[in-house]
Amino acid sequence: MDYVSALLPPIVMAGFFIALVVTIVKSQGGPNKAKEDAAVDAAMARAEAVRQSAPAERPKEA
Repeated sequence: MDYVSALLPPIVMAGFFIALVVTIVKSQGGPNKAKEDAAVDAAMARAEAVRQSAPAERPKEA
């Protein structure tokens, strides 16, 4: 019975990992893809706008 108690945790963790991978794969694409892409594009645009509006300061060399 020691082998059962030794194998049970890895088997349970493998099952959870497989379920996680299946969930991630199923959530890719579909109707949410456009919404996710739009959110990423908006975040990138905000970051680019902040980067361009910041004054270009260069550190002085010693």
